[in-house]
Amino acid sequence: MALHQEAHPDQVDESIDFRPQYARLGEEASVPRFRMPAGSMTPATAYQIVHDELLLDGNARLNVATFVTTWMEPTADVLMTECASKNMIDKDEYPQTAELELRCLNMIADLWSSADAGGGRATGCSTTGSSEACMLGGLALKWRWRARRRAAGKPTDAPNLVMGANVQVCWEKFCRYWDVEPRLVPVGDGATHLTADRAAAACDENTIGVVAILGSTFDGTYEPIADIAQALDALRTERGLDVPIHVDAASGGFIAPFLDPDLAWDFRLPRVQSINASGHKYGLVYPGVGWIVWRDADALPEDLVFKVDYLGGEMPTFALNFSRPGAQVAAQYYNFLRLGRDGYTRVQQACRDTARWIADEVAGLGPFTLVSDGSALPVLAFSAEGSPFSVYDVSDGMRARGWQVPAYPFCPDLQDLHVLRIVVRNGFSRDLGGLLVNDLRRVVHRLTAGAPATDEQRTSFHH
Repeated sequence: MALHQEAHPDQVDESIDFRPQYARLGEEASVPRFRMPAGSMTPATAYQIVHDELLLDGNARLNVATFVTTWMEPTADVLMTECASKNMIDKDEYPQTAELELRCLNMIADLWSSADAGGGRATGCSTTGSSEACMLGGLALKWRWRARRRAAGKPTDAPNLVMGANVQVCWEKFCRYWDVEPRLVPVGDGATHLTADRAAAACDENTIGVVAILGSTFDGTYEPIADIAQALDALRTERGLDVPIHVDAASGGFIAPFLDPDLAWDFRLPRVQSINASGHKYGLVYPGVGWIVWRDADALPEDLVFKVDYLGGEMPTFALNFSRPGAQVAAQYYNFLRLGRDGYTRVQQACRDTARWIADEVAGLGPFTLVSDGSALPVLAFSAEGSPFSVYDVSDGMRARGWQVPAYPFCPDLQDLHVLRIVVRNGFSRDLGGLLVNDLRRVVHRLTAGAPATDEQRTSFHH
Protein backbone atom coordinates (compact mmCIF):
# COMPACT_ATOMS: atom_id res chain seq x y z
CA MET A 1 0.00 0.00 0.00
CA ALA A 2 1.08 3.61 -0.47
CA LEU A 3 2.76 5.27 2.48
CA HIS A 4 1.30 8.71 3.12
CA GLN A 5 3.78 10.82 5.08
CA GLU A 6 2.51 14.31 4.37
CA ALA A 7 -0.55 16.07 3.05
CA HIS A 8 -0.93 16.83 -0.62
CA PRO A 9 1.13 20.00 -1.18
CA ASP A 10 -1.74 22.02 -2.60
CA GLN A 11 -4.28 20.81 -0.04
CA VAL A 12 -5.18 23.85 2.10
CA ASP A 13 -8.90 23.42 2.81
CA GLU A 14 -9.37 21.68 6.14
CA SER A 15 -13.05 20.90 5.58
CA ILE A 16 -15.24 19.19 3.01
CA ASP A 17 -18.36 21.01 1.93
CA PHE A 18 -21.36 18.99 0.85
CA ARG A 19 -24.74 19.80 -0.58
CA PRO A 20 -26.81 22.00 1.76
CA GLN A 21 -29.90 19.88 1.22
CA TYR A 22 -28.13 16.96 2.88
CA ALA A 23 -27.46 18.86 6.11
CA ARG A 24 -29.93 18.28 8.91
CA LEU A 25 -31.67 21.28 10.44
CA GLY A 26 -29.22 23.43 12.38
CA GLU A 27 -26.11 21.70 11.01
CA GLU A 28 -23.38 23.19 8.87
CA ALA A 29 -22.94 21.58 5.49
CA SER A 30 -19.28 20.64 6.02
CA VAL A 31 -17.13 18.07 7.82
CA PRO A 32 -13.42 18.14 8.76
CA ARG A 33 -11.12 16.61 6.17
CA PHE A 34 -8.39 15.16 8.39
CA ARG A 35 -10.22 14.65 11.69
CA MET A 36 -13.13 12.41 12.53
CA PRO A 37 -16.40 14.43 12.69
CA ALA A 38 -17.76 15.04 16.17
CA GLY A 39 -21.24 13.85 15.26
CA SER A 40 -22.87 11.35 12.95
CA MET A 41 -24.75 11.79 9.70
CA THR A 42 -27.26 9.83 7.68
CA PRO A 43 -26.08 6.97 5.47
CA ALA A 44 -27.22 8.83 2.37
CA THR A 45 -25.14 11.89 3.26
CA ALA A 46 -22.00 9.88 3.98
CA TYR A 47 -22.48 7.98 0.74
CA GLN A 48 -22.92 11.14 -1.29
CA ILE A 49 -19.75 12.76 0.09
CA VAL A 50 -17.62 9.71 -0.70
CA HIS A 51 -19.35 9.07 -4.02
CA ASP A 52 -18.79 12.64 -5.23
CA GLU A 53 -15.09 12.64 -4.32
CA LEU A 54 -14.53 9.33 -6.10
CA LEU A 55 -15.82 10.85 -9.33
CA LEU A 56 -12.28 12.22 -9.68
CA ASP A 57 -10.90 8.70 -10.08
CA GLY A 58 -10.32 7.48 -13.60
CA ASN A 59 -12.66 5.03 -15.31
CA ALA A 60 -11.26 1.59 -14.46
CA ARG A 61 -12.44 0.07 -17.74
CA LEU A 62 -10.41 2.66 -19.70
CA ASN A 63 -7.29 2.03 -17.62
CA VAL A 64 -5.02 0.12 -19.99
CA ALA A 65 -2.15 0.56 -17.55
CA THR A 66 -3.32 -2.05 -15.07
CA PHE A 67 -3.14 -5.83 -15.28
CA VAL A 68 -5.81 -6.08 -12.58
CA THR A 69 -9.32 -7.26 -13.45
CA THR A 70 -11.79 -4.40 -13.89
CA TRP A 71 -14.86 -6.34 -15.06
CA MET A 72 -16.70 -9.42 -13.83
CA GLU A 73 -20.09 -10.83 -14.63
CA PRO A 74 -23.04 -9.45 -12.61
CA THR A 75 -23.61 -12.88 -11.04
CA ALA A 76 -20.02 -12.84 -9.75
CA ASP A 77 -20.64 -9.37 -8.29
CA VAL A 78 -23.65 -10.77 -6.40
CA LEU A 79 -21.64 -13.73 -5.11
CA MET A 80 -18.82 -11.50 -3.87
CA THR A 81 -21.30 -9.24 -2.08
CA GLU A 82 -22.76 -12.29 -0.33
CA CYS A 83 -19.27 -13.32 0.84
CA ALA A 84 -17.92 -9.85 1.68
CA SER A 85 -18.17 -10.40 5.44
CA LYS A 86 -16.38 -13.76 5.47
CA ASN A 87 -12.88 -13.84 6.93
CA MET A 88 -10.65 -16.40 5.23
CA ILE A 89 -8.69 -17.11 8.39
CA ASP A 90 -11.77 -18.28 10.31
CA LYS A 91 -11.70 -21.89 9.12
CA ASP A 92 -14.08 -23.09 11.84
CA GLU A 93 -16.73 -20.49 11.02
CA TYR A 94 -16.38 -20.69 7.23
CA PRO A 95 -15.30 -24.27 6.48
CA GLN A 96 -16.83 -24.30 3.02
CA THR A 97 -14.86 -21.22 1.98
CA ALA A 98 -11.74 -23.11 3.09
CA GLU A 99 -12.93 -26.05 1.01
CA LEU A 100 -13.31 -23.84 -2.07
CA GLU A 101 -9.77 -22.53 -1.53
CA LEU A 102 -8.49 -26.11 -1.48
CA ARG A 103 -10.36 -26.96 -4.67
CA CYS A 104 -9.03 -23.86 -6.45
CA LEU A 105 -5.50 -24.65 -5.32
CA ASN A 106 -5.63 -28.13 -6.77
CA MET A 107 -7.17 -26.92 -10.02
CA ILE A 108 -4.35 -24.40 -10.40
CA ALA A 109 -1.71 -27.00 -9.50
CA ASP A 110 -3.16 -29.20 -12.24
CA LEU A 111 -2.90 -26.30 -14.71
CA TRP A 112 0.77 -26.01 -13.79
CA SER A 113 1.51 -29.73 -14.27
CA SER A 114 1.90 -30.61 -10.59
CA ALA A 115 2.17 -34.34 -9.92
CA ASP A 116 0.33 -33.73 -6.61
CA ALA A 117 -2.72 -32.07 -8.18
CA GLY A 118 -6.06 -33.71 -7.60
CA GLY A 119 -7.40 -35.36 -4.50
CA GLY A 120 -6.57 -32.31 -2.39
CA ARG A 121 -2.84 -33.12 -2.22
CA ALA A 122 -1.33 -29.96 -3.76
CA THR A 123 0.94 -27.86 -1.54
CA GLY A 124 0.14 -24.15 -1.62
CA CYS A 125 -2.33 -21.49 -0.58
CA SER A 126 -4.24 -18.41 -1.60
CA THR A 127 -2.83 -14.97 -0.76
CA THR A 128 -3.92 -11.35 -1.01
CA GLY A 129 -2.15 -11.11 -4.36
CA SER A 130 0.89 -12.34 -6.25
CA SER A 131 3.19 -9.99 -4.31
CA GLU A 132 2.46 -11.80 -1.05
CA ALA A 133 2.84 -15.09 -2.91
CA CYS A 134 6.28 -13.95 -4.11
CA MET A 135 7.28 -13.19 -0.53
CA LEU A 136 6.23 -16.69 0.56
CA GLY A 137 8.07 -18.30 -2.34
CA GLY A 138 11.21 -16.32 -1.54
CA LEU A 139 11.07 -17.26 2.13
CA ALA A 140 10.84 -20.95 1.26
CA LEU A 141 13.88 -20.60 -1.02
CA LYS A 142 15.87 -18.88 1.75
CA TRP A 143 14.89 -21.41 4.42
CA ARG A 144 15.86 -24.37 2.21
CA TRP A 145 19.19 -22.77 1.25
CA ARG A 146 19.95 -22.03 4.90
CA ALA A 147 19.16 -25.61 5.93
CA ARG A 148 21.50 -26.98 3.24
CA ARG A 149 24.29 -24.62 4.28
CA ARG A 150 23.92 -25.49 7.97
CA ALA A 151 23.95 -29.20 7.19
CA ALA A 152 27.21 -28.68 5.30
CA GLY A 153 28.68 -26.61 8.14
CA LYS A 154 28.89 -23.47 5.98
CA PRO A 155 27.98 -19.84 6.82
CA THR A 156 24.48 -18.54 6.14
CA ASP A 157 25.05 -14.80 6.42
CA ALA A 158 25.17 -13.81 2.73
CA PRO A 159 22.23 -15.18 0.74
CA ASN A 160 21.49 -13.75 -2.70
CA LEU A 161 18.63 -14.03 -5.18
CA VAL A 162 19.28 -13.88 -8.94
CA MET A 163 16.70 -12.13 -11.14
CA GLY A 164 16.52 -9.86 -14.15
CA ALA A 165 16.58 -6.10 -13.70
CA ASN A 166 13.03 -6.14 -15.11
CA VAL A 167 11.48 -7.86 -12.06
CA GLN A 168 8.46 -6.41 -10.30
CA VAL A 169 9.37 -4.26 -7.29
CA CYS A 170 7.95 -6.82 -4.84
CA TRP A 171 11.11 -8.89 -5.33
CA GLU A 172 13.32 -6.00 -4.33
CA LYS A 173 11.08 -5.55 -1.29
CA PHE A 174 11.51 -9.22 -0.43
CA CYS A 175 15.29 -8.88 -0.55
CA ARG A 176 15.31 -5.74 1.59
CA TYR A 177 12.83 -7.03 4.18
CA TRP A 178 14.45 -10.46 4.59
CA ASP A 179 18.10 -9.49 4.25
CA VAL A 180 18.86 -11.09 0.90
CA GLU A 181 21.22 -9.57 -1.66
CA PRO A 182 19.28 -8.80 -4.88
CA ARG A 183 21.40 -9.86 -7.85
CA LEU A 184 19.72 -7.82 -10.57
CA VAL A 185 21.06 -9.20 -13.83
CA PRO A 186 21.38 -6.56 -16.57
CA VAL A 187 19.08 -6.73 -19.59
CA GLY A 188 19.72 -5.30 -23.03
CA ASP A 189 21.74 -6.30 -26.10
CA GLY A 190 18.57 -7.41 -27.83
CA ALA A 191 16.81 -8.86 -24.76
CA THR A 192 14.35 -6.99 -22.55
CA HIS A 193 14.40 -9.69 -19.88
CA LEU A 194 16.59 -12.28 -18.14
CA THR A 195 18.50 -14.69 -20.39
CA ALA A 196 19.75 -18.17 -19.54
CA ASP A 197 23.47 -17.47 -19.81
CA ARG A 198 23.30 -14.34 -17.67
CA ALA A 199 21.19 -16.07 -15.04
CA ALA A 200 23.66 -18.93 -14.65
CA ALA A 201 26.67 -16.61 -14.63
CA ALA A 202 25.24 -14.64 -11.69
CA CYS A 203 24.84 -17.69 -9.43
CA ASP A 204 27.22 -18.85 -6.71
CA GLU A 205 27.05 -21.01 -3.59
CA ASN A 206 25.07 -18.31 -1.76
CA THR A 207 22.31 -18.13 -4.36
CA ILE A 208 19.00 -19.19 -2.83
CA GLY A 209 17.31 -19.34 -6.23
CA VAL A 210 16.64 -17.76 -9.60
CA VAL A 211 13.41 -15.86 -10.24
CA ALA A 212 12.14 -16.31 -13.79
CA ILE A 213 9.18 -14.26 -15.02
CA LEU A 214 6.38 -15.61 -17.14
CA GLY A 215 5.19 -12.26 -18.45
CA SER A 216 7.24 -9.14 -17.72
CA THR A 217 5.29 -6.13 -16.51
CA PHE A 218 7.45 -3.90 -18.71
CA ASP A 219 6.49 -5.42 -22.05
CA GLY A 220 4.52 -8.64 -21.47
CA THR A 221 7.22 -11.00 -22.81
CA TYR A 222 7.99 -14.45 -21.37
CA GLU A 223 11.44 -15.19 -20.04
CA PRO A 224 12.99 -18.41 -21.49
CA ILE A 225 12.35 -20.53 -18.39
CA ALA A 226 13.21 -23.88 -19.98
CA ASP A 227 16.52 -22.45 -21.23
CA ILE A 228 17.25 -21.00 -17.78
CA ALA A 229 16.56 -24.40 -16.22
CA GLN A 230 18.87 -26.08 -18.73
CA ALA A 231 21.64 -23.58 -17.97
CA LEU A 232 21.25 -24.25 -14.25
CA ASP A 233 21.37 -27.99 -14.89
CA ALA A 234 24.71 -27.43 -16.63
CA LEU A 235 25.84 -25.30 -13.69
CA ARG A 236 25.23 -28.20 -11.34
CA THR A 237 27.22 -30.54 -13.57
CA GLU A 238 30.11 -28.13 -14.00
CA ARG A 239 30.34 -26.49 -10.57
CA GLY A 240 28.17 -28.53 -8.25
CA LEU A 241 25.74 -25.64 -7.62
CA ASP A 242 22.14 -26.83 -7.29
CA VAL A 243 20.06 -23.66 -7.77
CA PRO A 244 16.24 -23.89 -7.76
CA ILE A 245 13.84 -21.75 -9.82
CA HIS A 246 10.83 -19.82 -8.64
CA VAL A 247 8.53 -18.80 -11.50
CA ASP A 248 6.81 -15.45 -11.06
CA ALA A 249 3.81 -16.16 -13.25
CA ALA A 250 1.76 -13.27 -11.87
CA SER A 251 0.07 -12.84 -15.25
CA GLY A 252 1.33 -15.66 -17.43
CA GLY A 253 0.21 -18.38 -15.04
CA PHE A 254 -3.33 -17.92 -16.29
CA ILE A 255 -2.34 -17.34 -19.94
CA ALA A 256 0.23 -19.97 -20.92
CA PRO A 257 -1.73 -23.06 -19.76
CA PHE A 258 -4.57 -22.10 -22.11
CA LEU A 259 -2.83 -20.43 -25.06
CA ASP A 260 0.67 -21.96 -24.97
CA PRO A 261 0.10 -25.51 -23.68
CA ASP A 262 3.27 -26.88 -25.28
CA LEU A 263 5.49 -24.28 -23.63
CA ALA A 264 7.57 -25.91 -20.86
CA TRP A 265 7.77 -23.40 -18.03
CA ASP A 266 6.07 -25.05 -15.03
CA PHE A 267 6.53 -28.17 -12.88
CA ARG A 268 7.33 -30.14 -16.03
CA LEU A 269 10.81 -28.67 -15.43
CA PRO A 270 12.30 -30.47 -12.39
CA ARG A 271 14.26 -27.37 -11.37
CA VAL A 272 11.06 -25.33 -10.85
CA GLN A 273 10.21 -25.53 -7.14
CA SER A 274 7.43 -22.96 -6.77
CA ILE A 275 5.11 -20.81 -8.87
CA ASN A 276 2.96 -17.80 -8.03
CA ALA A 277 0.17 -16.09 -9.94
CA SER A 278 -2.41 -13.36 -9.52
CA GLY A 279 -6.00 -14.52 -9.37
CA HIS A 280 -6.95 -10.88 -9.76
CA LYS A 281 -5.10 -10.43 -13.04
CA TYR A 282 -5.69 -12.98 -15.78
CA GLY A 283 -7.32 -15.22 -13.19
CA LEU A 284 -10.23 -12.83 -13.91
CA VAL A 285 -11.15 -11.93 -10.30
CA TYR A 286 -11.43 -8.46 -8.76
CA PRO A 287 -8.41 -7.31 -6.67
CA GLY A 288 -7.57 -9.27 -3.55
CA VAL A 289 -6.40 -12.80 -4.43
CA GLY A 290 -3.18 -14.51 -5.47
CA TRP A 291 -1.93 -18.10 -5.46
CA ILE A 292 1.29 -19.97 -4.81
CA VAL A 293 1.96 -23.66 -5.42
CA TRP A 294 5.07 -25.63 -4.44
CA ARG A 295 6.30 -28.68 -6.33
CA ASP A 296 5.59 -30.89 -3.31
CA ALA A 297 5.52 -30.78 0.47
CA ASP A 298 9.33 -31.07 0.64
CA ALA A 299 9.70 -27.76 -1.22
CA LEU A 300 7.99 -25.88 1.64
CA PRO A 301 10.01 -26.04 4.88
CA GLU A 302 7.90 -27.34 7.73
CA ASP A 303 9.04 -24.67 10.21
CA LEU A 304 7.46 -21.95 8.04
CA VAL A 305 4.02 -23.51 8.45
CA PHE A 306 1.70 -22.68 11.34
CA LYS A 307 -1.15 -24.84 12.63
CA VAL A 308 -4.56 -23.33 13.36
CA ASP A 309 -7.67 -24.96 14.79
CA TYR A 310 -10.03 -26.21 12.11
CA LEU A 311 -13.20 -28.22 12.77
CA GLY A 312 -11.74 -29.74 15.90
CA GLY A 313 -8.46 -30.49 14.16
CA GLU A 314 -5.59 -28.51 12.69
CA MET A 315 -5.19 -26.59 9.44
CA PRO A 316 -1.65 -25.74 8.24
CA THR A 317 -1.24 -22.10 7.13
CA PHE A 318 1.57 -20.05 5.63
CA ALA A 319 0.84 -16.37 5.10
CA LEU A 320 2.03 -12.83 5.82
CA ASN A 321 -1.53 -11.59 6.28
CA PHE A 322 -3.97 -13.02 8.79
CA SER A 323 -7.50 -11.72 8.38
CA ARG A 324 -8.53 -11.23 4.76
CA PRO A 325 -11.74 -11.50 2.73
CA GLY A 326 -13.04 -14.79 1.41
CA ALA A 327 -15.11 -13.23 -1.38
CA GLN A 328 -12.31 -13.32 -3.94
CA VAL A 329 -11.68 -17.04 -3.34
CA ALA A 330 -15.39 -17.72 -3.87
CA ALA A 331 -15.24 -15.65 -7.06
CA GLN A 332 -12.17 -17.58 -8.26
CA TYR A 333 -14.03 -20.85 -7.81
CA TYR A 334 -17.03 -19.35 -9.60
CA ASN A 335 -14.85 -18.50 -12.59
CA PHE A 336 -13.34 -21.98 -12.71
CA LEU A 337 -16.81 -23.55 -12.68
CA ARG A 338 -18.37 -20.97 -14.99
CA LEU A 339 -15.69 -20.97 -17.68
CA GLY A 340 -13.77 -24.22 -17.42
CA ARG A 341 -10.68 -24.75 -19.54
CA ASP A 342 -12.55 -24.02 -22.76
CA GLY A 343 -13.99 -20.76 -21.45
CA TYR A 344 -10.64 -19.53 -20.11
CA THR A 345 -9.05 -20.39 -23.44
CA ARG A 346 -11.66 -18.38 -25.34
CA VAL A 347 -11.38 -15.38 -23.02
CA GLN A 348 -7.58 -15.29 -23.10
CA GLN A 349 -7.46 -15.89 -26.86
CA ALA A 350 -9.83 -12.98 -27.40
CA CYS A 351 -7.55 -10.78 -25.30
CA ARG A 352 -4.46 -11.86 -27.25
CA ASP A 353 -6.21 -11.40 -30.59
CA THR A 354 -7.25 -7.88 -29.62
CA ALA A 355 -3.73 -7.06 -28.39
CA ARG A 356 -2.18 -8.36 -31.63
CA TRP A 357 -4.68 -6.35 -33.69
CA ILE A 358 -3.94 -3.15 -31.75
CA ALA A 359 -0.21 -3.82 -32.18
CA ASP A 360 -0.63 -4.06 -35.94
CA GLU A 361 -2.62 -0.81 -35.97
CA VAL A 362 -0.05 0.98 -33.80
CA ALA A 363 2.78 -0.20 -36.07
CA GLY A 364 0.88 1.18 -39.04
CA LEU A 365 0.55 4.65 -37.56
CA GLY A 366 4.14 5.47 -38.48
CA PRO A 367 5.83 7.19 -35.54
CA PHE A 368 5.93 4.17 -33.21
CA THR A 369 8.26 1.18 -32.88
CA LEU A 370 6.89 -1.97 -31.26
CA VAL A 371 8.90 -3.40 -28.37
CA SER A 372 6.37 -6.23 -27.90
CA ASP A 373 3.28 -7.17 -29.88
CA GLY A 374 0.97 -9.11 -27.54
CA SER A 375 2.10 -12.55 -28.68
CA ALA A 376 2.95 -13.62 -25.10
CA LEU A 377 0.83 -11.76 -22.57
CA PRO A 378 -1.95 -9.73 -24.26
CA VAL A 379 0.26 -6.68 -23.76
CA LEU A 380 2.03 -4.41 -26.20
CA ALA A 381 4.72 -1.84 -25.57
CA PHE A 382 5.96 0.69 -28.10
CA SER A 383 8.33 3.64 -28.27
CA ALA A 384 8.21 6.94 -30.16
CA GLU A 385 11.92 7.27 -30.82
CA GLY A 386 12.65 9.59 -33.72
CA SER A 387 9.25 11.26 -33.49
CA PRO A 388 8.76 15.01 -32.95
CA PHE A 389 6.99 14.19 -29.68
CA SER A 390 7.56 11.94 -26.66
CA VAL A 391 5.57 9.03 -25.28
CA TYR A 392 4.65 11.31 -22.39
CA ASP A 393 3.01 13.75 -24.82
CA VAL A 394 0.97 10.85 -26.20
CA SER A 395 -0.03 9.68 -22.73
CA ASP A 396 -1.24 13.19 -21.83
CA GLY A 397 -3.19 13.46 -25.08
CA MET A 398 -4.93 10.13 -24.51
CA ARG A 399 -5.92 11.12 -20.98
CA ALA A 400 -8.00 13.95 -22.41
CA ARG A 401 -10.31 11.26 -23.79
CA GLY A 402 -10.33 9.28 -20.55
CA TRP A 403 -7.72 6.67 -21.54
CA GLN A 404 -5.02 5.90 -19.01
CA VAL A 405 -2.08 4.79 -21.13
CA PRO A 406 1.13 4.64 -19.07
CA ALA A 407 4.40 6.09 -20.36
CA TYR A 408 7.61 5.18 -18.56
CA PRO A 409 11.31 4.50 -18.96
CA PHE A 410 12.26 0.85 -19.25
CA CYS A 411 14.07 -1.00 -16.46
CA PRO A 412 17.70 -0.30 -15.48
CA ASP A 413 20.18 -0.80 -18.34
CA LEU A 414 17.44 0.19 -20.80
CA GLN A 415 16.40 3.43 -19.15
CA ASP A 416 17.00 5.39 -22.33
CA LEU A 417 14.11 3.47 -23.86
CA HIS A 418 10.78 5.17 -23.08
CA VAL A 419 7.61 3.32 -23.95
CA LEU A 420 3.83 3.33 -23.84
CA ARG A 421 2.10 0.12 -22.73
CA ILE A 422 -1.38 -1.19 -23.44
CA VAL A 423 -2.74 -4.11 -21.38
CA VAL A 424 -5.73 -5.93 -22.85
CA ARG A 425 -7.91 -7.61 -20.22
CA ASN A 426 -11.20 -9.48 -20.12
CA GLY A 427 -13.94 -6.98 -20.96
CA PHE A 428 -11.69 -4.93 -23.27
CA SER A 429 -13.39 -5.75 -26.55
CA ARG A 430 -12.23 -5.27 -30.12
CA ASP A 431 -14.72 -2.38 -30.27
CA LEU A 432 -13.04 -0.63 -27.33
CA GLY A 433 -9.70 -1.38 -28.96
CA GLY A 434 -10.89 0.35 -32.12
CA LEU A 435 -11.95 3.41 -30.15
CA LEU A 436 -8.56 3.50 -28.45
CA VAL A 437 -6.71 3.25 -31.79
CA ASN A 438 -8.86 6.01 -33.29
CA ASP A 439 -8.09 8.31 -30.36
CA LEU A 440 -4.41 7.42 -30.60
CA ARG A 441 -4.49 8.32 -34.29
CA ARG A 442 -6.05 11.72 -33.49
CA VAL A 443 -3.42 12.42 -30.82
CA VAL A 444 -0.60 11.49 -33.19
CA HIS A 445 -2.01 13.72 -35.91
CA ARG A 446 -2.30 16.69 -33.56
CA LEU A 447 1.17 16.19 -32.07
CA THR A 448 2.74 15.73 -35.50
CA ALA A 449 1.10 18.88 -36.82
CA GLY A 450 2.38 20.75 -33.78
CA ALA A 451 -0.44 23.25 -34.07
CA PRO A 452 -3.09 24.35 -31.57
CA ALA A 453 -6.38 22.49 -31.76
CA THR A 454 -8.95 23.91 -34.16
CA ASP A 455 -12.42 24.97 -33.08
CA GLU A 456 -13.72 21.62 -34.35
CA GLN A 457 -11.13 19.74 -32.35
CA ARG A 458 -11.75 21.61 -29.12
CA THR A 459 -14.30 20.36 -26.66
CA SER A 460 -16.48 23.33 -25.84
CA PHE A 461 -20.04 24.50 -25.32
CA HIS A 462 -21.91 26.27 -28.13
CA HIS A 463 -24.89 28.35 -27.04
